[in-house]
Amino acid sequence: MLRFLPILSALLLGAMGLSGFAAERATNLQQLSIPIDYYTLDNGLRVVLAPDSSIPTVTIGTYYHIGFRIEPRNRTGFAHLFEHLMFQETPNLKKGEADRVIAGNGGLGNGSTRFDYTNYFEVVPNNVLEATLYVEADRMRGLAISEASIQNQKDVVKNEVRVNVLNRPYGGFPWLDLPQAANKNWFNAHNFYGELEEIEAATGADIAAFYTSYYIPSNAVLVIAGDFDPQKIRAQVAAQFASLPARPAPPRPDLSEPKQTAPQETTRTDPLAPRPALAFGYHLPPRNTEDWYAFLLLDVILLQGEESRLWQRLVTERGYADSIEGGVNLLGTAYDYEGPMLWSASLVHDSGLDEARVLTEVESVIASLRHSPVSAAELATARTKVRSALYDVAGSPDRFGLVEILASLALFDNDPTAVNRIESRLGKITPKQIQTVARKYLVPTNRTVVHLRAGAASATP
Repeated sequence: MLRFLPILSALLLGAMGLSGFAAERATNLQQLSIPIDYYTLDNGLRVVLAPDSSIPTVTIGTYYHIGFRIEPRNRTGFAHLFEHLMFQETPNLKKGEADRVIAGNGGLGNGSTRFDYTNYFEVVPNNVLEATLYVEADRMRGLAISEASIQNQKDVVKNEVRVNVLNRPYGGFPWLDLPQAANKNWFNAHNFYGELEEIEAATGADIAAFYTSYYIPSNAVLVIAGDFDPQKIRAQVAAQFASLPARPAPPRPDLSEPKQTAPQETTRTDPLAPRPALAFGYHLPPRNTEDWYAFLLLDVILLQGEESRLWQRLVTERGYADSIEGGVNLLGTAYDYEGPMLWSASLVHDSGLDEARVLTEVESVIASLRHSPVSAAELATARTKVRSALYDVAGSPDRFGLVEILASLALFDNDPTAVNRIESRLGKITPKQIQTVARKYLVPTNRTVVHLRAGAASATP
């Protein structure tokens, strides 16, 4: 899913410490205040500029509004396939030339496929910015892929599926299993990694049609964060991207999910798993609502860290497992998805444990939140942790987390400046709202459970 180029030199990743955004937080604890210039080119490309001169590097990200869940029927795996294909030939860059532009100048590049987007990004010294923009524009200008390259990348993607899911213990657990069990809308419930036969059946014509539908300016956001001249950057962006032809953005599929009205459970056997596992998930409130912000705090109270309520009950007190993991959006962060999402948790445990007892304990912990408001102290601690995690993402030296948030807010909400209001919205959540959201969403009728049986248990000494 991820593709790496050589690592950037110590110029970026050495002892320079936090970026300017995080350094401001560390010195005066002010709210996040990221300077943002946001505009749209005539061809529909949205552009987000976030200048920061604290480190002499620039992070460039191009985000396309096509990901695992929004690929069309009979085209599962195509978004992931294109993550790879876009690193192949373009009209003006032969295979490997884009890598040489980036890595040859001390930079790094990567790409990934997520639920609602596919992205390509580079972190480069600031003197390589213009050349990097050329690379990204050329990817958007067109592909020049041979049949041999197409087959090669099909094989690469299919091998990733085998390595990461089919031939690995707990492969796809629970990030693939829970959505398929909990959701009813095909877009939210299909095999996100893609069916191997659909990937293999893709023709050159299929790939060309997919590219011209989704990899176009009106379906993309370009984010540039770092050390650049604000007076020059608009002209550089226009020089590389403004001439790309305008085409209508593809229609968005209906991602709405019917309300769950009864508990759901499913069981599958993992032939490679040496120990059984348990996962459970609850449908989340819609993004950016007050309930959603309250749930970000609930997530910390219940699940994040060894002092969280579920860890304390299931791991420390009962000893059911060595750890419990999960959260909002297992394939990214709380800020980089668009459609319906689950809050989920999972644990691997010893054979013989009665999973009904585990679920009873989970319900007991959650019921305490429904019955009584959290204390002001516990809420303050949760708010601090969410805020700290936000700064960790937005203030990382490579700026990738910042680019991810800005791109998502632009792509999904047309408002990257909303990043500067996250803290204030979290700050308004009260203990009563936490209780109300727990009563509304953390209820048995909104829960889905996946039991994973250990197919390799008999082979374990």
